[in-house]
Amino acid sequence: MGTVTPFPLGAKPNQIGFDRLELTRILDLYGRMVAAGHWRDYAIELGRDAAIFAAFRRSAERPEYRIEKRPALRQKQGEWALIGEHGAVLKRGHDLGPVLAPVERRLMKLIEE
Repeated sequence: MGTVTPFPLGAKPNQIGFDRLELTRILDLYGRMVAAGHWRDYAIELGRDAAIFAAFRRSAERPEYRIEKRPALRQKQGEWALIGEHGAVLKRGHDLGPVLAPVERRLMKLIEE
């Protein structure tokens, strides 16, 4: 007979990830930026401390924006961060919507042009 391994309750997960609603919201923005002709590629990194979505204008350069989810900062600055191309934190918050707002505004400017 097999050995039963107990489910580790309260243990820290080995990998941080995006839930379905978060990923849907991020990919919706990504799709609209692709349709506007601005972004061409993306990458997702799931690690022990953070989940990162990086959006690229071209695949051979630094990401234009990184959207990071760091649950360890949930009680402090907020678990979400929008990081620019040069590594500066552009927006930080507890909810994903306000953190994505600068990119949404940029999308509106791209569509108007």
